[in-house]
Amino acid sequence: MPTQFAPLKNDTFLRALLRQPTEYTPLWLMRQAGRYLPEYRATRARAGSFLGLAKNPDYATEVTLQPLDRYDLDAAILFSDILTVPDAMGLGLYFIEGEGPKFERPLRDEKAVMALSVPELGSLQYVFDAVTQIRTELKGRVPLIGFSGSPWTLACYMVEGGGSDDFRTVKAMLYNRPDLMHHILQTNAITVAAYLNAQIDAGAQAVMMFDTWGGALADGAYQQFSLHYMREVMKHVKTEKDGVRIPSIVFTKGGGLWLKEIAEVGADAVGLDWTVNLGAARAKVGDRVALQGNLDPTILFAQPEQIRAEVAKVLESFGKHEAGSGHVFNLGHGISQFTPPEAVTVLVDAVHELSRPLHK
Repeated sequence: MPTQFAPLKNDTFLRALLRQPTEYTPLWLMRQAGRYLPEYRATRARAGSFLGLAKNPDYATEVTLQPLDRYDLDAAILFSDILTVPDAMGLGLYFIEGEGPKFERPLRDEKAVMALSVPELGSLQYVFDAVTQIRTELKGRVPLIGFSGSPWTLACYMVEGGGSDDFRTVKAMLYNRPDLMHHILQTNAITVAAYLNAQIDAGAQAVMMFDTWGGALADGAYQQFSLHYMREVMKHVKTEKDGVRIPSIVFTKGGGLWLKEIAEVGADAVGLDWTVNLGAARAKVGDRVALQGNLDPTILFAQPEQIRAEVAKVLESFGKHEAGSGHVFNLGHGISQFTPPEAVTVLVDAVHELSRPLHK
């Protein structure tokens, strides 16, 4: 039987993504459920590990809702990790404290790459269960965002075997054996589209693709190895569920150079990092897509009056809202684990208060 969810009480975020009129600029924060919150750290301690948290729908629901109980945010985002996908492909995800994610079986040779295949979605059922549980527990307060890493960003971890400073292993494969890289990326694209669609079926009301490492690529390589596969994903991601529009967001960190091309990938909104001038971005892409961003996350270490001043600059840079325009306020990347929680209160209140005159 299909799950019956409560009616949505605050759809400002969804309307902004669809470039419909709103009374104020909605906001949510990348990594809003995270280590900067003492309640998150307490739940993680009970879970025993990051994967214990992410793979248990009860814990995932608990931490997803924590920032919404503390702040007046306009969207929730599923608590999970982009690396659940390569983990389901059999690469053996594990975490080392202080070092981040690692894979037991990275893709380092032709045999390993050619053995890679689209996983059974059932191996990710814990994610879909969490989506349904979170959506139920939200009781219509705000929309729920589902997400995935982009095919290229996932490939970076899958070939490097973890994080990297220079991506030399994955880039060496890209240049030496582009055929192998394309096999990985095509497999990832098929998987990511199916993964996002399953999240939509489970209850996600918007989806986002994080191309965290797209900016590590040279011009030309970016279009061939990242942008092309994001476009492939977007061709197959559902745009509606039960007659209701499901908006989509793509975000390439370091992608300001390719903004016009990203705006044509097929998503409803483009996320911007803090290096991009929001007003210039709006002028460049017109109102073909909504824009999301793009406060420098480290501003949250400043004094309250400085946070308010920088929020005002971002809002004024986007400018007055007219028919067909849309802006979702966010950070230019994930919130730092060292951020004082009270700084986020200042941020949220400032965005809601200072944006209202721009929507009249």
